[in-house]
Amino acid sequence: MSTLIKNGRIITAGEDFVADIFVEGEAISAIGKSLPMHADTTIDAKGKLVLPGGIDPHVHLDMPFMGTFSSDDYTSGTSAALFGGTTMVIDFVLQTQGKSLYNALETWQGRSNGKALCDYSFHMAVTDFNENTKAEIAKMINNEGITSFKTFMAYKGSLMIDDRQMVGLMQEVKKQGGMVTVHATNGDMIDFLVQKNRAEGNLAPLFHYLSQPEITESEASGRFADMAYYTGVPAYIVHMTCEGALNQVRSAARRNQKVFAETCIQYLLLDASLYEQNFDGAKWVMSPPLRQKKDQEALWGGINQGTVQIVATDHCPFKWEQKLMGKSDFSKIPNGMPGIEPRMELLFSEGVNKGRISLNKFVEVSSTNAAKIFGMFPKKGSIAVGSDADIVIFDPNEEHTLSAKTHHMNVDYSGYEGWKVKGKVKTVLMRGQVAVDDNSMKVKPGYGKFVKRNKVNGIV
Repeated sequence: MSTLIKNGRIITAGEDFVADIFVEGEAISAIGKSLPMHADTTIDAKGKLVLPGGIDPHVHLDMPFMGTFSSDDYTSGTSAALFGGTTMVIDFVLQTQGKSLYNALETWQGRSNGKALCDYSFHMAVTDFNENTKAEIAKMINNEGITSFKTFMAYKGSLMIDDRQMVGLMQEVKKQGGMVTVHATNGDMIDFLVQKNRAEGNLAPLFHYLSQPEITESEASGRFADMAYYTGVPAYIVHMTCEGALNQVRSAARRNQKVFAETCIQYLLLDASLYEQNFDGAKWVMSPPLRQKKDQEALWGGINQGTVQIVATDHCPFKWEQKLMGKSDFSKIPNGMPGIEPRMELLFSEGVNKGRISLNKFVEVSSTNAAKIFGMFPKKGSIAVGSDADIVIFDPNEEHTLSAKTHHMNVDYSGYEGWKVKGKVKTVLMRGQVAVDDNSMKVKPGYGKFVKRNKVNGIV
């Protein structure tokens, strides 16, 4: 099958021009003015933006957590991603303490094989680093194409590793050509504050936020950067929320160290005042929590300075009945919120339309940088001859309102209910196939493929 996209305004991380795109099979085969090719399908994109498909490198689909599972599985979650213009996601495989990395990988393959609509890959979360785990690192990178290894400095007793394990993992991952990513918050301090608040009868969602003050994230981010500096491993901080953590990355740059930083759309747009809404605040209980207005300003600044490279989602949805598990105790509220679908439209509306970021920066932080950092560029994250034809046709002028009534995520509320957005995903091509058109899904579960990634070197 071939497709000709005509007269669109093509936006990449570095370019902005009007041209046609000719797609043959799964890849882009020509780009130019008034292309003479005949195609099976022709799409007129005049007046529309033509963008590389979004890449969300931080999602949790069908994930066991806090006694339940995230409510989007690989079919509903990747479907919602496509409706929102995201054509590639990277999920987290969580090692069970006492078991192997391959045991965890097989479990996640069972959840994902034949079920995804968009392309996907995995980060491997290491929760028990020992000699057996160490021996699996090279196999994950060389045989499975999983080149990034997630660590948790929090969630004591289940996911958290100590600094001894962290340094050992970093040295091995550095040796094998991978990257270490981190949930950077001080788990011991948070654990202390959670128990203190519970003992004092402070059980509302607000105390989830107050148990994770900014210093817990700032301290852990600096400690992680120091260990990465010592070992020389490419380093990446996930879901950065605050000015204090961002300043730790800025400090690392002064010694010529590159620490990659990701924030999430909610941390740019929402703030901790939402936790004051009695139990309704549970909708936004996530870790790290929402922060203050000054942190939003810092993160937008970090994006424009190039200190923050990626805007992801940490999509981890739970239905309201699941959130009610913590009705009488904030520490039992499943952590996470839905975001995989509205990310691109919110970032465009609040970022580009409000003059906070350029169109090129929008593409860079929603797609291209993730492809580069995680070893998929230029196959992904680019509109170029030979790249996968993952393409979004976007109307920059269409206004609409976000609501749980109209979204495609498997969750019965929206963190952005009633939010007015200017900019709408109209058509999405996924490896050359029209996947979404006119708010209708055109591909079936199993169309999405697992993407093996290349080794990384910490240079973009």
